Amino acid sequence: MESETLTIGCKYGEARGYRDGAVYSWKGIPYAAPTGDDRRFRAPEPPDPWPGVLDCARYGPIAPQSRQSPIAITPGMTIGEDCLSLNIWAPEPDGEPRPVMVWIHGGAYVLGYSGQKIYDGRILAESGDVVVVTLNYRIGALGFLDLSSFSTAETTFESNVGLRDQIAALEWVRDCIADFGGDPGRVTLFGESSGGGSVTTLMTVPRAEGLFHRAIAQSPPATSVYGSERAATVAERFLEILEVPPARAGELKAMPFEALVAASEILVGETPTKVPGTLALTPVVDRDLVPKYPVAAFQKGLSHRIPLMIGSNKDEPSIFRFMKSPLMPVDDSSVRAMLDALAADRPDLEPERLAEIAAAYPDLPKPSGAMALSRDAAFRMPVLWIAEAHATHSPTWVYRFDHATPMLKAARIGAGHATELPYVFGNFGTLGRDPTFWLGGRKGAAEVAGRVQRRWLAFAHHGVPAALDGSKHWPLYEPEERLTLLIDSSDSVVADPEGDMRAVWGDQVMGFN
Repeated sequence: MESETLTIGCKYGEARGYRDGAVYSWKGIPYAAPTGDDRRFRAPEPPDPWPGVLDCARYGPIAPQSRQSPIAITPGMTIGEDCLSLNIWAPEPDGEPRPVMVWIHGGAYVLGYSGQKIYDGRILAESGDVVVVTLNYRIGALGFLDLSSFSTAETTFESNVGLRDQIAALEWVRDCIADFGGDPGRVTLFGESSGGGSVTTLMTVPRAEGLFHRAIAQSPPATSVYGSERAATVAERFLEILEVPPARAGELKAMPFEALVAASEILVGETPTKVPGTLALTPVVDRDLVPKYPVAAFQKGLSHRIPLMIGSNKDEPSIFRFMKSPLMPVDDSSVRAMLDALAADRPDLEPERLAEIAAAYPDLPKPSGAMALSRDAAFRMPVLWIAEAHATHSPTWVYRFDHATPMLKAARIGAGHATELPYVFGNFGTLGRDPTFWLGGRKGAAEVAGRVQRRWLAFAHHGVPAALDGSKHWPLYEPEERLTLLIDSSDSVVADPEGDMRAVWGDQVMGFN
């Protein structure tokens, strides 16, 4: 009879996992030391070895964030600053190293956590014979507020600590995953939304090179990475909200984290209202950890030489309109304000150039035209800019996720942002009273999910996203034909499906050098 628990020893101690279907899971393993007190706003440090056997039955604390968010916090989960933990799903180790898939959750860099039901790794680990790792990292002000311009001899603030957390987790995987049956030489890093943006950013971070060997970026907002001057302005506004003079910025290290979360809520809400299309808290080009704007780094040939799968969803902005979220501009006035802000930031862009882009969307000023322009600016064009550049030296595959159930089509959400997630993890029905299948479509969705998972898993195993079940062959994306996989009820491969708009936008309107 198979045991209900499995204890594994690694360099930091022994961890007790629990049977979960045909695999075992270990939840809440610390991959870094606590980050409170003087370690707040600092790079993570390795964890201390733990005494005895670490019981891994429960997820670790969630990174501090707003409880008033569209990402519901599962009852029983706790929020706490000591949040740097990871979770593992793996078949029982048998001496044969398995590929590792490390997931970075999304949430606009301010929301989300690894213990969300939709990210449960059991199905992937079971069906794909892989080791799945999901991780928490610092988000919001504690992870992506750059206070480094306020450092003094007494108080040090570091930049991009959320990204540094992700790197620390990858270093833990490098050092320890073999004990859980994983192959540290076959690590696939994958993520969605800001998690996908973390993936594309880490692909240009020298310190992250060699920590992962394949990458999947799902709907990455790859151009939502800003310079240090803008980051300093955001930090000044954050201090202003808290009524803390810049000379006393060190006081932030002693404040209750709840006060920082409350201030960041104000900051995150007002930023895209003042400058549509921008986020308050994101990775920063600090010329230290992140040396260049990621899209520009890709275009300069500076991305890691690894296979890449990248894509976006057909109807990305629809969910933001449905939720009345300001994070994406979805009407004519906010889209034009976004273009005006872009003109102010990029004096090299002629007004005629931006007018040409706007004119390419004949549905403006209707909401459909605004959402199409917003979708292309935030997701579709950055995906293509990265793919075009990366494909010049490394295997690259591009997809567009088009599938939607009848209910999502009726609700005018379609293949909205994040709707591909249950297809990747195989976890439908995780949203409580989930309306996805109210009008049917479950069987078709299951078939699409099967194909998606087989492609993602094949990529983790072999570096090629082949679904060896008679599915449509997914050819490489190359700058001549630009072959793209459209994922729907039946998959199809189309040459340059965004060709007209790609030509209108050019090489890098939204990016920086």
